[in-house]
Amino acid sequence: MKIDFDNFLSSGLAFGEDEWDLKNRFQMINITIVLASIGLLYGIMWNVVRETPFFIPLEMAIMLINFTLLFILRRDKQNFFPIATFLTAEFTFLFLFLFYKSDPASLKHVWLLSYPIMLLYFQGTKRGIFWVVFVVSMLLIAPLQPFVEVQYSFFQSSYVIVVFLIITLAIYFYQLKMDESRALILSQQNLLRDFNGKLEKQVRDKTLELTEMNVSLEEKVKSKIEELLQKDKILTVQSKQAVMGEMISMIAHQWRQPLSTITLQISNLELQRLLGEAPTQEEISKTLSEISDTIIYLSETIDDFKTYFHPNKELAQIEIHELLEKAVNFVSPRLKDAEVVVCIKKEEDIHISTYPNELLQVILNLLNNAIDVFAESKNENAKVILAVRCEDDQIIVSAQDNATGISEQNLPHIFEPYFSTKGKNGTGLGLYMSQMIIEKQFGGTISVVTSSEGSTFSVKIPQHIS
Repeated sequence: MKIDFDNFLSSGLAFGEDEWDLKNRFQMINITIVLASIGLLYGIMWNVVRETPFFIPLEMAIMLINFTLLFILRRDKQNFFPIATFLTAEFTFLFLFLFYKSDPASLKHVWLLSYPIMLLYFQGTKRGIFWVVFVVSMLLIAPLQPFVEVQYSFFQSSYVIVVFLIITLAIYFYQLKMDESRALILSQQNLLRDFNGKLEKQVRDKTLELTEMNVSLEEKVKSKIEELLQKDKILTVQSKQAVMGEMISMIAHQWRQPLSTITLQISNLELQRLLGEAPTQEEISKTLSEISDTIIYLSETIDDFKTYFHPNKELAQIEIHELLEKAVNFVSPRLKDAEVVVCIKKEEDIHISTYPNELLQVILNLLNNAIDVFAESKNENAKVILAVRCEDDQIIVSAQDNATGISEQNLPHIFEPYFSTKGKNGTGLGLYMSQMIIEKQFGGTISVVTSSEGSTFSVKIPQHIS
């Protein structure tokens, strides 16, 4: 069974942090009583052996008193001071009794040397001085008084007094230094406690401040994200509208020649009828066949544009060169007007799983930009080369022109929204939206290499989008 000595020595009582000194005094008084009881037990056994029963009843009575004091100490903290006074008086008179009645050769006066420890720890400085003066006085007059025969001479008595005072002073100064050290430790503990309290308060305040800042920052970030999303939607709509305007212009241009042909063919038949030259059945059939072929061509053109403007973004398996040819067909009227030749390099079929309409929009933007540059530069040998190559699971579509290139001043800004070198004729959204489509929808990249001999735009996207 484990014995809790700390709990036993502190009489089983609970002490606060400010009662540290009182707890130490409780421990000292319990230690003193226990050690005194052991000394008394030793004395009883020694007196039995020496067959001197005179002191045995007194020693047993003192042991009984000690056990009673241990019991009383465990009842209340307030019992310490009366018990301390009682023990001081008890030991004082016991030591004086031993001094007055014992023989110097028995050395029982040496017990007196332990008395200063008990005295100073039980009574404190002020009351301890009173008891020291009392004991010294009684020791001093012991060989001089006529009432009790004392076997100590005046010299022996004086010697015991000197040793007693030296031990008392040594213990006093030791206790004084201990009290100063304890006071310093307590002071530092209080300072540390105050500092910890202030630090905890600062941490709480800073934590609260950071929490409020985080909430505010989250709200601002959320607001900015919504603002950017709204801006992207507006830019997308504007880009689609700009592309739609260009497409409508292309449709009108592409339809103009076939419609003129149909009109001319009908006019020829009508003119022959008015001139009285009835057309043969063979001429009418040939003309109607040609008109039918032209109408089918116009219908296919409408289907191509309708597919491009289809709102649903769906994955499809396509051959990449067919998509490039479709893009070239879309801009063929502009290519003829600007006298630009587009060459599609093809070494092998490359099938990809992708978003065809979005990729088509990017390629159309690159082709239209090249046509615009050629229209301004009046290049006599205007040419655009479209090529596709595979790198691991990526494909790279390149559009290379032999125009004048992009100036160093404009190169860092070409992918910025609303930046355009075309003046009022440009929206500044084509390359920006192309970059957004490639990066956000395809997870790819778009880059450009330019010089005075032309520019090459490279679009890198996954070959298969899952």
